[in-house]
This record gives sequence, structure tokens and C-alpha cells, in this order.
Amino acid sequence: MHHLIIGTGPSGVVAADTLRRLDPDATIMLLGDEPGPPYARMAIPYYLRRSIDEEGTFLRKNASYYYAHGIELEHGQVTRIEPDAHRVRLEGGATRSYDRLLIATGSRPLQPPIDGIDLPQVHSCWTLEDARRIAAAANPGARVLLMGAGFIGCIILEALAARGVALTLVEAGDRMVPRMMDENAGNLIKRWCIDKGVDVRTGTRVSAIKREGAALSVALETGETLAADLVISATGVAPNIDLVAGSGIVTDQGILTDKHLATSARHVYAAGDCAQARDLSSGLPEVQAIQPTATEHGRIAALNMAGRPSAHQGSLNMNVLDTLGLISSSFGLWMGVAGGDSARLHDPDRYRYLCLQFEDDHLVGASAVGLTQHVGVLRGLIQGRVRLGAWKERLIDDPTRTMEAWLACTDAPIR
Repeated sequence: MHHLIIGTGPSGVVAADTLRRLDPDATIMLLGDEPGPPYARMAIPYYLRRSIDEEGTFLRKNASYYYAHGIELEHGQVTRIEPDAHRVRLEGGATRSYDRLLIATGSRPLQPPIDGIDLPQVHSCWTLEDARRIAAAANPGARVLLMGAGFIGCIILEALAARGVALTLVEAGDRMVPRMMDENAGNLIKRWCIDKGVDVRTGTRVSAIKREGAALSVALETGETLAADLVISATGVAPNIDLVAGSGIVTDQGILTDKHLATSARHVYAAGDCAQARDLSSGLPEVQAIQPTATEHGRIAALNMAGRPSAHQGSLNMNVLDTLGLISSSFGLWMGVAGGDSARLHDPDRYRYLCLQFEDDHLVGASAVGLTQHVGVLRGLIQGRVRLGAWKERLIDDPTRTMEAWLACTDAPIR
């Protein structure tokens, strides 16, 4: 059996490891579009803040790991998938065949349609090469403007602040991490960052970037102009699905998959950021661009590719974020559901916030700022769809009693 995996991120590497364990005699190829060993994008900020070197970003620390496990690494850009012929076509015309194919191509950064976005001093922070360029320019005192205060933007913010730059953050939403936090929580994080010396501008966008001598002039929609030595764009991502165009593989926001993470094409699977698979909370096929989902997808897809039928029950959308020392988290349907109840604790002076969202007597979503002791319990209550009974009203009265609710309503261990 020949397994071909397109994509060398966490999803692809986990799939390759799983396949090797299940099928010792199979041939396995990992095909990536970046040179060098597979690495974790989520480790790049740690490289930028000098906590690790480049090797610290690698998904497998031993350079000979893949060879030792009979996993072939190849560098190439797939331009087309031909399911009827069981092959993929590479840039330049070469082809690679397969018996089972996994598409784990991840996502790509979105570039806003701004004049000057292609100037040399403007970067995304997505690849190791991006990180090398940013590290060369983000020296202490450098004026850095960061576009985007989503999850990825805030991770980059943490790394840039650690480098001692003069940092300005511009976010189009009315608060920080607007896709992860409500107004109360997002504005607590904003105030925290301002108190730590970051110039945060919400409710506005960059409208143009121009070169002025050795520096950049950045115009905002408010009419203000800011000087910068470096601009970093972190305004969102989109699934990498262009390679399936014309293949007959069905797509929506991502590549649509069934409960086995199989696509509409026979013997072709999808996993990670490019896959549109079942969301545990909504029950609908959704794209979750988070690493825990990517690794879970990779494992389950590999089981099915190896002939070990395994159903994907759905992934819980969750994010845990450290922003200059302030920990925030969100789980499931953190924004609530129609007709549902909610409970809130809001202590802005201490940078503490906890919001619970209910549907009937189930906890279906939660968000927290400055509170870490609840993280495992919140995940467990939501993921396990634990019936709270009388404990729902007790949590509405005091949302900090989640541990008591867990112990009273379930015998399952907290993960």
C-alpha cells in the first residue's frame, strides 16, 4: 500500500506516524511545499521571542527521524489532483501516484487589499522564512505595526513585545480577539495590553502603506498616519484548497469530509485546516484552524486509510491564549445559542472574567480571562455534554463553582 500525504504540518506528520505504526510494510511519502524538516507554525512565536532556535520548531527533533521510520520526505508543489488516475501533478509536470491520499495542506494567510501590502518591509508571520525576516528587522526600539488582533495576531504580539519593539496594534473589530471573546473579555485584554505599553487601535483598519525614505508611512481609516519600520499582517487565514480545483472533490469553505474524514473522491481523505469536518458543538461541517483539531484529524484519517474504520465524533473548538501574561480561553459555542441561558462574573479591576453559556441543562460554551483553574473542567463539561440538573442554577448564581459541578455530575476524570 502506498500512502501519499500532501502537507507536512502537524496533521500530516501525525498521520504518517500513525500509518507507519498500523502498516509497517506500507510506503509513506510526506510531500511539502517548503524546504527543510516539517515544523509547527504555532512554535514560530517562540522562535521570534528567542525561547527556542529553529530546530525547536521542528515537529520531530531528530533529523533522521523520518528516514529511520521509513517515511519519505519530498519537497514539491502540488498543482492538481487526479483521483481517477490515483495521482497528483506537481509544479513542473512531474506526477506522484498513490493508493491512499491524504490532503493536509493547512491554511494560508489572507492579505488585505491594501496599497503597499507587497512592500519589502511588510510581512506575514506564517512560515519560518517569514520569521527569519521579521527577526532581522524587529530589533529593540524598532517601530512595528501589527495588523490584526485575532488569535494568531495576539500570539505574534507576545513575541514582538518580548523583543523590545515599539509596538502598535491595529484591529478592525471593536475589541481584541473578536472571534474568540465577547466585548467584556476582548476589552479587558485590550486594556491589559495598553497597560503593558502596547498602542492598541481597535475599530479601524490600515488603508494604505507607503515607503518614506527608509521607513514606512501607514495610513489608517481614521485619517491618522503612523510611521513604522516594519508592518506585520495577521488578518486571518483561509484553507489551502486550490489544488483540488477541477478534481471533482467537493468543497465548501474547506474540503468537505464524511465521518471517516473521507472526501467525495474514492481513497482520498482530508485533515486539518483545509478540511471541513464535524464540529462537536454544532454538529455541522466546519473548518477549525487550530492545532488540536489538526492532530486529531491526522490520526483518525490515518486509521481509516489503513483499513481501521474509525468515526470522527467531532472536534471541540477551543483556544487558550497568553497575551503578555494574561491567560484567556474560549470553548465551544462561547457566544451562546438562541434561547439559551448564560452566567457571568466580571471583575475588570482584577482582570477577571468568566462567561458560561447553556442550552437546556448542558454547558455548551465558555470564555474566561485571568482564570486558569477552570480550563480543564470547562472543556470536560462541554465536550462530555454533561447534564447539570440542579447545578445549572447554581452555576448561574456563581459561575466559579464549575469544579463542584463536575464532581457532582460526573465520575469521569478531568483531562
